[in-house]
Amino acid sequence: MKYIVVLGDGMADLPLACLGGRTPLQYASTPMLDWLASQGEVGMVHTIPEGMKPGSDTANLSVLGYDPRKYYSGRSPLEALSIGVKLKATDVALRCNLVTLSEEEEYYEERRILDHSAGEISTEEASRLLEAVKEELETEPYRVYSGTSYRHLLIWEHGQVQELIQPHDVLGDCIGPHLPSDGRLREMMKRSYQILSRHPINLARKERGLNPANSCWFWGAGTRPCLSSFEEKYHLKGAMVSAVDLLKGIAVGASMKVIPVAGANGGLDTNYEGKAQAAVDVLTREGYDFVYVHVEAPDEMGHQGSAKKKVQAIEYLDRRVIAPIVEQLLQAEEAFRLLVLPDHPTPIALRTHTGDDVPYLLFDSTRAKHRCIHAGGKEASAGESEPHRKEAFLHYHEQDAAKSGRLIEKGHELIEYLIRRAP
Repeated sequence: MKYIVVLGDGMADLPLACLGGRTPLQYASTPMLDWLASQGEVGMVHTIPEGMKPGSDTANLSVLGYDPRKYYSGRSPLEALSIGVKLKATDVALRCNLVTLSEEEEYYEERRILDHSAGEISTEEASRLLEAVKEELETEPYRVYSGTSYRHLLIWEHGQVQELIQPHDVLGDCIGPHLPSDGRLREMMKRSYQILSRHPINLARKERGLNPANSCWFWGAGTRPCLSSFEEKYHLKGAMVSAVDLLKGIAVGASMKVIPVAGANGGLDTNYEGKAQAAVDVLTREGYDFVYVHVEAPDEMGHQGSAKKKVQAIEYLDRRVIAPIVEQLLQAEEAFRLLVLPDHPTPIALRTHTGDDVPYLLFDSTRAKHRCIHAGGKEASAGESEPHRKEAFLHYHEQDAAKSGRLIEKGHELIEYLIRRAP
């Protein structure tokens, strides 16, 4: 049996007037998800433990079977693992976003945060900007490391873990009340604005109508993590497909294989087909038992507040990731179980994460009806037994999942449900 998790980051949402009172998942055209739901099981799962902040760090740990209350030590240390930074026990890691601040105000504290990702800036441009920051600001006890797109890292030797505000939680706000209480971190952010706001790359971005990456923003502080091996924990050889350092860092910490995919960038224009093929190949050609395919685009579109683009991201996930994975595994006559879900909601109306329950879809190829019409219009074998289900009318979205009456209250138990049980 092969096991696949496809996680559409931030995919869950609230009903929107602009979509006729439907959520993006309800509104999107998702023929493969609808077929899988008709053959499998839908329900709800609580991925964020009570009292913990809703984020991709805690939620993805849950989905991978690691109780955040036991294993979570901060977001940035996981990202440090991804880019090969070896943390000492006394180090504190912080996320360093390149963000867009308003520029018309006189004082830094009066500026507003307009974009937490600087228009999903490319890794190439971001790296060059970060080099300018490092050249002027990197002194002991601070070290700066480049990551992917707008996501970078600050290591503070003998630092202090402190509460820092996530930039996507305060979009549009005056930044003064949200700056770090630590004077050194606050001063570094102010100086980064002086460096970046007049950098030639940002001047050129503004001429092209793009958001400038004109300030660093520190958040997500934490210390060295200690995850147990995924293979030892579940007796499955596991792999990760993601463009995001956080997910790759979780995989490194769990001793899973990290699969690089050319063109995978965490945005709406990511290489969906490349991710799908990487997942199929690691299962069918490399002998792995489990693969986790993470797609960031729905979350980014939620932060941007774009219902249209979020719907598009969901449709891409259905057509360009899930459909080819299902089709190829069916054609290869591989027995498999597939779990599809978001890690948390990122509602368009809020442009940030919430800790609400999210819908899951669980499909077992050995229990599905024996024919599946796939994207190319051909038939693929799917097994021989007919399912005994009362809710075959269900689709995969928040309302039908809630209607099912199923709720897994502890998110870190969901993977056991995937592995040990079938719909």
